Amino acid sequence: MPTYKLYYFPVRGRAELSRLLLAVAGKDYEDIRISFEEWPKKKSSIPTGQMPTLDVDGQLLCQSLTIARYLAREYGYAGKSNMEQALVDQVVDTTSDYLGEYFKCYFAPEETKKDATEKYLKESTPKTLACFNKWLEQNDGGNGFFVGSSMTMADLAVYEVLTNVVLRDSKILDGFPKLVEHRKRVAALPKIKEYLEKRPKTDV
Repeated sequence: MPTYKLYYFPVRGRAELSRLLLAVAGKDYEDIRISFEEWPKKKSSIPTGQMPTLDVDGQLLCQSLTIARYLAREYGYAGKSNMEQALVDQVVDTTSDYLGEYFKCYFAPEETKKDATEKYLKESTPKTLACFNKWLEQNDGGNGFFVGSSMTMADLAVYEVLTNVVLRDSKILDGFPKLVEHRKRVAALPKIKEYLEKRPKTDV
């Protein structure tokens, strides 16, 4: 069994999908959280100069979605056919784009933060939620998971990326009952429930 070391900042961010995948797969790993102050000293040791990075028995994997897809394929959460994998990927790639929009407002300078946050909540969010809702409803009427008959990386990715917007506005999903029920379904998965109960609370 491989030994994993996951390197990232002490936040959820772009590493959290991989943490959720490792959690649901029941795999032990070393969760190495590098402070923002410490990062400049460590940066040169990472091939891309970016985190997250996953060390798999000494082999470094870079790029957040590369890491997540490797774990999803390894443990059966990438989709059961080529088409299912494509459907999973379109959801996951959309969550990555949406997370990038969140970072734009979260890290915006104070003088533009209010406008950037309003744009995120009023423009990016309604469009993205409608897209997620449509994809969810296309599979079993939205009463199960995003792709196929069991949980995939797509479900974890949507659950995690919506955590950010729900923290900003607890009623943001009121118009999307299927997405609300989906979040409850994912959070109720035994290993995810256990992980969520103990993970550190962060704003991002």
